[in-house]
Amino acid sequence: MTSIQQNEELKRRIWQIANDVRGTVDGWDFKQYVLGALFYRFISENFARYIEGGDDSFRYAEIADDNEDLAAIKEDAIKTKGYFIYPSQLFVNVVKNANDNENLNTDLKAIFTAIESSAMGYDSEEDIKGLFDDFDTTSNRLGKTVKDKNSRLASVLKGVNELDFGHFEDSEIDLFGDAYEFLIGKYAANAGKSGGEFFTPQHVSKLIAQLAIHGQASVNKIYDPAAGSGSLLLQAKKHMDDHLIEEGFFGQEVNHTTYNLARMNMFLHDVNYDKFNMQLGNTLTDPHFRDDKPFDAIVSNPPYSVKWIGSDDPTLINDDRFAPASVLAPKSKADFAFVLHTLNYLSSKGRAAIVCFPGIFYRGGAEQKIRQYLVDNNFVETVISLAPNLFYGTTIAVNILVLSKHKTDTKVQFIDASGEDFFKKETNNNVMTDDHVEEIMKLFDRKEDVEHVAKSVRMEAIAEENDYNLSVSTYVEAKDTREVVNITELNQEIEATVSKIDGLRKDIDAIVAEIEGSEA
Repeated sequence: MTSIQQNEELKRRIWQIANDVRGTVDGWDFKQYVLGALFYRFISENFARYIEGGDDSFRYAEIADDNEDLAAIKEDAIKTKGYFIYPSQLFVNVVKNANDNENLNTDLKAIFTAIESSAMGYDSEEDIKGLFDDFDTTSNRLGKTVKDKNSRLASVLKGVNELDFGHFEDSEIDLFGDAYEFLIGKYAANAGKSGGEFFTPQHVSKLIAQLAIHGQASVNKIYDPAAGSGSLLLQAKKHMDDHLIEEGFFGQEVNHTTYNLARMNMFLHDVNYDKFNMQLGNTLTDPHFRDDKPFDAIVSNPPYSVKWIGSDDPTLINDDRFAPASVLAPKSKADFAFVLHTLNYLSSKGRAAIVCFPGIFYRGGAEQKIRQYLVDNNFVETVISLAPNLFYGTTIAVNILVLSKHKTDTKVQFIDASGEDFFKKETNNNVMTDDHVEEIMKLFDRKEDVEHVAKSVRMEAIAEENDYNLSVSTYVEAKDTREVVNITELNQEIEATVSKIDGLRKDIDAIVAEIEGSEA
C-alpha cells in the first residue's frame, strides 16, 4: 500500500470512528471529543518520545510516576515542550483500562487539568491554558448517566487508539496533523454555514498562503487576524522551510472553541509553543500584537459582512488602523475594517492576501472612500475572482484582495479565475486542484494581460473612468461562450424547410380533395 493509499485509508477509518461512536449526539457538537482525543494521543506520544530521546530500550509509559528521575527532568521538559505528562497520565495507559474504569470521565478531567497546570509559571502558560476546555468529559451531551458518559468516552479513546500512524519518528507528526485537518474539514463541510466560519478549504488556503509569501526568501513572521482553526497559517508553513519563518505564527480568533482548535492544530503540526502566539478576542475592537507588528506575510479569511460597532465608537476614527482612510467601514459590513487593520499590520516589504465578499469592490459610500484610499496610495496589487461554491456554507464566488506596500508600478492587476479552467466540480462543492493554484500563481507572478483572464489597469483609469470600482468583471471581459450562428445559412435552411412544408401541405390538400370527391 502506498503512502497516499495509507493516508486515504486513515482518513476513511477516522471518519468512520467519528460517526460510529457519536451515537445520537450531533456531529458538530461531538467533534470536540474526537478532535480532543486525537490531540491527547498526539501530545502523549510526542512527550514520551521526547523523554525517551530515541532510546528504544526505554519506555517512558512503563515507569512509575514517583520515579526519582522525573523530578530532575520535569522543569527542563516543561521549558522545552511547554507541558509535562506523568507516565500514568499518558494516552496509552488511560486507554488500556478505559472499558473497565468506572471513573474514566473524572480521571480524564483530572489529567487534562494536570497537564494544563504543569505550565503555570512558565513561558508556555498562556499557550497551554484552557486547551482542553471543550473536551468536557462530564457533559450531558455524552450521556445522562456516568456509565453512559464513560462508555462513549471509552469508545472514542479506543477508536483513536486503533488508528495506525506508523512510526512516530518517520511520519507520525505529518499524519497526525493531516488527520486533524481532515476531521476539521469534514466537520466544516457537514456543518453548513457555521463550518465555513472557521475553516478555509485546503486548496484555497494554498493559494492564499502562496500569494502572501510570494517572492520572499524569508519572512519575519506570519499573521492571521481572523485565524479560525489556523489552516491558513499552517498552509504557509507547508510552503516555506521552517528556518525562513524567523519568529513564527501569530493569530487572533474571537470564538473560544475555534481558538482552542487553532492552538491544538499548531501542536499537531509540530509547531512548538514558542513558535506560535494565538490570542483570543475581537480583532477590530480589541486587537492584539500591536507591539509585534509589522508582519511580512498576512493571510486572512475574515467573516463576510458581519456587523461591528463602527461609528458608534467615536474613538475608532482616531485609531491608527482606520484614521488614514478618514472613514470607518459601515456598521453593517465590517469587511473593510478587517482590510484596513491588515494593511496597518503589514510591513513595507510584505504582502497580505485576504478573502473578500465581492460587494465591497463596487458598493458606494464609505466603502468607495476606503477603496479610493487604497488605490490612491498604491496598496492594491491584485484582485482575483474565484469560482462559486468553493467554500463551506456559501455558494458565493468570493474574491481575493492582495495588498502590498512595495509595488514597483502604479497598476492594479485583475484576474478572473472563476471559469471552468480554474476549478472542477465535485458532489457538494467546487474545488481547486494544485494545477489550478499553480496557474493562478503564474498569472499573478507574470502580471501579463491574458484575454478574458487577466488585465493590469493604471490606477488613474480606475479612479477617473470607473470611480474606484475594483470588480474584476469591470476590467476583464468575459469570454463569449454563445454559439456563433451564420444568419445567411440559417435563412437558407428556413426557406428550404418552409418550401418542404408548403409542398407537403399541397399533397395533403390533394389527398383530402380526392377523398371528398369519391365520397360524393
